[in-house]
Order: sequence, then structure tokens, then C-alpha cells
Amino acid sequence: MARERRRERGRRTVGYAVVGLGHIAQAAVLPAFEHARGTSRLAALVSGDATKRKAIGKRHGVPTFGYEDLDDVFAREDVDAVYIALPNTEHAACAVRAARAGVHVLTEKPMATSEEDCRAMIAAAEEGGVKLMVAYRLHFDPATLETVELVRAGKLGEPRFFSSDFSYQVEPGNIRTDARLGGGAIWDLGPYCVNAARYLFGAEPIEVFAMEALARDRRFHGVPEAWSVTLRFPDERLATLTCSFGAAPVDTCRLVGTKGDVRLEPAFEYVGSLVRHLTIDERTRTKKYPPSDQFAPELVHFSRCVLEDREPEPDGWEGLADVRIIEAALRSARERQPVRLEPIERRRRPRAEQAMHRPPVAKAGVVHAQAPSQ
Repeated sequence: MARERRRERGRRTVGYAVVGLGHIAQAAVLPAFEHARGTSRLAALVSGDATKRKAIGKRHGVPTFGYEDLDDVFAREDVDAVYIALPNTEHAACAVRAARAGVHVLTEKPMATSEEDCRAMIAAAEEGGVKLMVAYRLHFDPATLETVELVRAGKLGEPRFFSSDFSYQVEPGNIRTDARLGGGAIWDLGPYCVNAARYLFGAEPIEVFAMEALARDRRFHGVPEAWSVTLRFPDERLATLTCSFGAAPVDTCRLVGTKGDVRLEPAFEYVGSLVRHLTIDERTRTKKYPPSDQFAPELVHFSRCVLEDREPEPDGWEGLADVRIIEAALRSARERQPVRLEPIERRRRPRAEQAMHRPPVAKAGVVHAQAPSQ
């Protein structure tokens, strides 16, 4: 019934309720609506923090609600979709609740913290007749997509191995180190590295081996300080990924083929410029991309999919593909042995035509929220 009512409205823009007002929501998601006008509009804010609700609601001129009001929010006439920016372990419950109310779901990564929860989210979206997308902002980034296309075009020859390092120093008490909320470098930074390996190889791994590093550091509440993960892909291709919450800031990925290699550094940052270094025949060419708003393209793409009844990319299955790999890494570290993955087929990959550039957003004041790094 709720879904039928929304379709009858014939809106030209999609109204979003943003649920969770942490750092990423305040600093990046909310400002992005300015660059997504014409397809997307901010309709409501949801937070358990009354101070946040008052200050941020006033700043953006939209109504605010507590988590206890979620059902009322999803029933509002002006809410067509939800942007979930909650702690990792809370994504699934919110997504299922929204889908059952006929509300389209755009959720931050990781999609969830178990394959079971991912499948529940996908099933709820299918049963509710709503769109489901995971907020992989680099699937719309020109630097990333141009790199994917040059690999597909064979510029590097046959891709052989991939490596990625992603780290920064977190402050004591940062929510990202709370194991109860799905914290830890493997869940916060790992999806970027895993996703990059998958879209650059254009394939799914068949085996995972992982090691964790436990630090005697008061910052880490039951979560490892660092992870090293090796993925085996078909045709004996390898990917090595390292992520850490206790090392100097590093942000890079590299793919090496039989004819050359390409390196993005920084590779995953959403503030500042991404830089690509392409080496072929021992000649290196560097391209620096202009700073951009990487969140507005997510909103634009998802809203267009809702308005035009198209399936989004990245969809729920894309999110599940990464989560099952991270779950396998956790198991591998626990059992101290490689874990085989059941084969899956992914037909949907990032495409060049998804690339969008929007100017960077103005720096926003943040209320009661911790930045990822020191």
C-alpha cells in the first residue's frame, strides 16, 4: 500500500530521510544534496542525539526525529528513500524496516556485517518492490572508472597481481574501534580494498587467507589494530590487502599486468584529489584529477534509478560480494588457514558511463561526531 501511494505521487525528485548523523553524514552526505538538486531532496533527519537534531535540522531546514519515530518517518508522504549512515551492525535492521514500508534503501558500506544479513536486506527489497543500493562512491568516480576501463581495454596486458594499503591513526574512544558496532579496520577500510581488487580484476576471488595484528593499545576495544589479507582469483591471480587503524596515513592501490602497471595514490580518499600513475614500457604518466563531491553522484544515480525504475549499480549483490569475503577473512584469521569461497557470478560491474563529477562541498561544521582519523 505504501509503495503504491508513492508511485501515484509522480514526483520528479526523490525525498530522502538520512538516518544516522555521524561524521560522514554531516561532513559529506548532507552537503551533497546541494549538488544533487533536480533528482534528490532532503526530507527528514533521524538521530538519537537531541543536540544533533536541533542544530542540524535548523541548518538544513528539515524536520528531525528520534530512532523511536522510524516507522512514522517511513510513512511520511515526502519520504521516498532512506540513506542509512548508522553503525555497521545496524544497517540491516533499518534497511529491512524501510523496505517493508515501501521505502527505497541506499546504505553506507559495508552493507552489513554478515552474508545472512545482506541476504535478508536483498529479500526485503525484492518483496517490498523497492530499490537497494550500497554507497560505493568510487563506482561513480572518474579516476576510478577510467582506470577500470584502461584495464578492460588491455592496456596493462593480462592483469597478474593487485596490492592495496589503507591506514590511518584513530583517536582513543573512536566509535570505529567498537567491536559491538561492527568496528575495526577490516570492516571500515577493508571494503575499499576488497572492492577495488574485484572491480579491477573484473572477477570474484576463490580463496581467502588472512592474518590479524593485535596491538597492546588502549585505542582498540577488542578489535585488531591491523589486517593483512590475500585473495586468490581465477587464473592464479593474487591480491594482497593491508589495512590498519594504528599506522601513518596511507591510501593506495596498484594493479600490475604483463605489459605495465597502474597505481592510484591516493586511491580511496573523498577529500582532495585522486592521482593515477600509469606505467607502460617503463614510461610513467601521471594524471591528477580535480577534487570533487563523491557523494552527490551516488544520490543522483540512485534517484534516477528510482524515478526511471532501473536497477542501481552497485546493488545489494555487490555489497554481499564484499561482505562474504570479509567474513571469510575473519574465519581464516581465527582458524589460521585459507578459506575457500563458493563461486558466484557477478554480471553487474562499474561502467564508464556511470562517471560523474560534482564540485567539492564546502566544509561543514560537525556536531557531536568523531572524524575517522586524528
